[in-house]
Amino acid sequence: MALVVAMGPTGLSNIDMNRAARETLPNYRDLSYYEIWLAALEKLLLQKGVLSDAPPPPKQVLRAALVAAAISKGSSCSRTPTGPARFALGQRVRTIAVEPAHHTRLPAYARGKVGIVERVHGAHVFPDSNAQGLGESPQWLYTVAFDEQELWGAQGLNQRSTISVDVFEPYLEPA
Repeated sequence: MALVVAMGPTGLSNIDMNRAARETLPNYRDLSYYEIWLAALEKLLLQKGVLSDAPPPPKQVLRAALVAAAISKGSSCSRTPTGPARFALGQRVRTIAVEPAHHTRLPAYARGKVGIVERVHGAHVFPDSNAQGLGESPQWLYTVAFDEQELWGAQGLNQRSTISVDVFEPYLEPA
């Protein structure tokens, strides 16, 4: 993780690129937690040409003395919205049921399902575009509550549970 954090200031990757690299490793299930982080970092460095004979120069270098401060400071993913929120608290929504050709933060188990908006978080960096290096493309983020039987049908636990999922606006449509 320290290597991933140190790579951030170079401008060669972002949090969403790192997550996409980890979650799309072909041997993800065969690797330990730390092997996943290292394999994803290697994948990104290969994609960016850093592991070649002529790596691109970094935009900035994170010096060892500054690591603790950089980690504790963190960075916000909140952004200024480009328009009003499309959905409101209590509104019924349906998630899109498409299988994207790229990494996405919409879990497969929640695709094509109906839920209720229980929280509006404001606009945030959209991981789908950011992971592909296409920019932050700020999008509204909602917490949507799904009945367990909506997600898992008869296999639900029958405990009348709800599962809350943070869902970006492009993943939603009115139900």
